[in-house]
Amino acid sequence: MPTLKQPLLAATALAVLAGLAQAATVTDVDAVPQLDARGKDGYRQFLAIASPRAFAIAPGGAWGYSTEAGTAAMAEQEALANCQANTRQRCQVYARDDSVVLSQVNWIRSWGPYKNASAAAKAKAGTLPGDRFPDLLLKDVRGKPVKLSSLRGKIVVLHFWGSWCPPCQREMPDLAKLAETSKRARDIRFLFVQVREDFAKASEWARKVAPGLPLFDSGMTGGSDTDLHLADGGRIADRSIAMAFPTTYVIDKHGIVVFAHVGPVSGWDQYIPFLRDAAARSGK
Repeated sequence: MPTLKQPLLAATALAVLAGLAQAATVTDVDAVPQLDARGKDGYRQFLAIASPRAFAIAPGGAWGYSTEAGTAAMAEQEALANCQANTRQRCQVYARDDSVVLSQVNWIRSWGPYKNASAAAKAKAGTLPGDRFPDLLLKDVRGKPVKLSSLRGKIVVLHFWGSWCPPCQREMPDLAKLAETSKRARDIRFLFVQVREDFAKASEWARKVAPGLPLFDSGMTGGSDTDLHLADGGRIADRSIAMAFPTTYVIDKHGIVVFAHVGPVSGWDQYIPFLRDAAARSGK
């Protein structure tokens, strides 16, 4: 596994893993990873159901549980199906009957299995997990063109946001903290890309909230400008990339989407072990 030079990154990752490992009982609602308030309410409802029962989760906060299953196997199938109906990420059974059954290793490997170079080369272009993300053409803060494909060999956290967007504003401090604690990891890069406004306006807001944020210019000039630029000279509508803002993607070392999330993410610090796993195991 690559060595991360930022001590806080490693320490936070261990703390997150410990949280899953130390779920003493199935009734420990707060120990279930990445659940927001609604998810925790769902977990409490699961706990009120008689066995056989199962609860499934996925990165990004998706969840689902069984209601009237006849066997433990049926309970797991129902929970997984209900979870999978709400996400493109891979769901796993977290709890079954009166036990937590999801190991920390299997949880942080939820973004895998990662495609090898041959499989990645054959992947279709798109924005779903397993797709090869479109090769966007951006500019860095100095105005230098940057092709997304030039970052192959690194894990890329690609975040589309706008200073005009209240959910983006609320999420930014948490995500900016993750970017700051990760910035010395040589194979993890964060790209914050503004949408539907010019770069100067977005940058002015960002400097006040999170100085040093890795900002990249989408090339958009205002609210009526809705196209992103591609490296081949073409354009792609921003709604083809993000149905709403904020939207975040994690792209592996071969340019393959391993995580896609529309809307704010709850608890960005919980994603450190996932980024480390992708950095260690993708790109083969």
